[in-house]
Amino acid sequence: MREQQGLLSASQNTGRMPAPLSPLQFFRRAADVYGDRPAVVDGDERYTYAVFAQRCLRLAAALRGDVLAAGDRVAVLAPNTHWALECYTAVPLAGGVIVPMNTRLSPADYRYIVEHAGCRVLLADPAFADVARTLRDEFGLRVVMLTAGAAGAGALGPRVEDVIAGAPRDHDAGLLDAIDGLDENTPVSINYTSGTSGHAKGVIMTHRMTALNVLDVLIHTRLSGDDVYLHTLPMFHVNGWGGVWAVTAAGARHVCLPRTDPAAVVRLIDAEGVTVAFAAPTVLIMLGGDPSTRGWRPAQPVRWYVGGAPPPAALIKRCEEDLGFEIVHVYGLTETGPWLTVCEWRKAWDARPLAERAAVKARQGIGQIAAGRVRVAREDLSDVARDGAEIGEIVVRGPTVTPGYYRDPEATAAATAGGWFHTGDLAVVHPDGYAQIVDRKKDLILSGGENISSVEVEGALYQHPAVLEAAVVASPDPVWGEVPRACVVLRPGTCATAEELIAFCRARLAHFKAPKYVEFMEALPKTATGKIQKYLLRAATPRPAARGRRVADPAAPGTGAADAAS
Repeated sequence: MREQQGLLSASQNTGRMPAPLSPLQFFRRAADVYGDRPAVVDGDERYTYAVFAQRCLRLAAALRGDVLAAGDRVAVLAPNTHWALECYTAVPLAGGVIVPMNTRLSPADYRYIVEHAGCRVLLADPAFADVARTLRDEFGLRVVMLTAGAAGAGALGPRVEDVIAGAPRDHDAGLLDAIDGLDENTPVSINYTSGTSGHAKGVIMTHRMTALNVLDVLIHTRLSGDDVYLHTLPMFHVNGWGGVWAVTAAGARHVCLPRTDPAAVVRLIDAEGVTVAFAAPTVLIMLGGDPSTRGWRPAQPVRWYVGGAPPPAALIKRCEEDLGFEIVHVYGLTETGPWLTVCEWRKAWDARPLAERAAVKARQGIGQIAAGRVRVAREDLSDVARDGAEIGEIVVRGPTVTPGYYRDPEATAAATAGGWFHTGDLAVVHPDGYAQIVDRKKDLILSGGENISSVEVEGALYQHPAVLEAAVVASPDPVWGEVPRACVVLRPGTCATAEELIAFCRARLAHFKAPKYVEFMEALPKTATGKIQKYLLRAATPRPAARGRRVADPAAPGTGAADAAS
């Protein structure tokens, strides 16, 4: 006891030496120890970590010296380029807060985000010159164009290359030392939700929660300096799920991909030796259905971390069997950092047949190491039984959860009722403790007093060889209240009828769960991150020929997912 008291007294007398948790700490370390390693590949551009660090520091110095005050919000509107990647480090280094903007929003959406966040600066790709001009004129933003060329620059604002070249001579003076003095509970970014329900909220991401999420990414993806990471996931989507910082923290190589085109993915995997990528299931669907992947397998193992929507077991099986990918299912929300759970593999499962392994991998799994407490709870916040049957809501309390929605205390209070963050995702817990989502609260179908999981019905549809994509929503019914309606995109060159797909589901599910209607579509409506917008499908009136025979065009591109995920 006396020894403990002495240690306590000594620690009190010594004083504190603060070292805040921040992704900027990981950048500083990478700049210090990985200088000679390849850091960034973007087309013909190739940078070592020494060059990457200097570019970020020079941009930060120029922004801090002439443009930004501490805490200013900086909007970024760009695809996955090396300029966009540099912004995620340069803006917080300069004391700013990055506001990544989805590249497929409407003009009204951009105006709302810029006004709501109070942005003072816009860093924009030339492809969005018209948007940049409108926002500059309406809100008085200072604009920097993310380009080396003249296109889209002109009177809009300086080119980023000129800004970097014009940075003060002592551009790095104090910038790296200032990291130790920042408040880890201040925002590093404000990320606006992608809008599957049509309403965007600004999620505050602090330095601390972001750094902890980066550590989760490093641990659960097994990232190392030997890895080559392909940016198939948009960087604007929750900061690339933290990948914009985690890859740097590991000293791994960033390979930028402005648009997720299947042929480009295949080419870069082969040319750059890609070993890791993050993606929504729609990207894997797109890859599996594209001619560029027929008969192709990568020369090296590629680990895909898949989330954003529950990946069907049939899709996981197809990707591992046909393409040789390793699929790992991760789950989370913007509000949770974003990563929350991982379907952590157990060696005992290796002996199971591929179909069974794929079914296990489709589960959301267990809480990640830094996520805190992740539970599936009843309405009274008590735990559901671990029986794989009782349904509850996934709730979490932990250090990677957002402190709240920016300028929206009502939404913050509603989401954190009872002292837990409520995800809105309904799940069961299997006897081994692994959770599995059955639906979003708003997507659960109540038919004749029975709950029907749209995810379960979609999983059955994906087992049909002609189905490329499927989404199941509730359709009004005068007898049952609601019945399942399936919206289906067929694989190129295949054919199917509604009756055939309904019978296929009835052979695999309880009959009341099978779709009553099937609507064939050219593409499913998606957010820019590949999430299916079911609220649009629910609102749409089914086509009269929903039960007719449908033959897919063999030359069709399939889902349009290349645009959706770009």
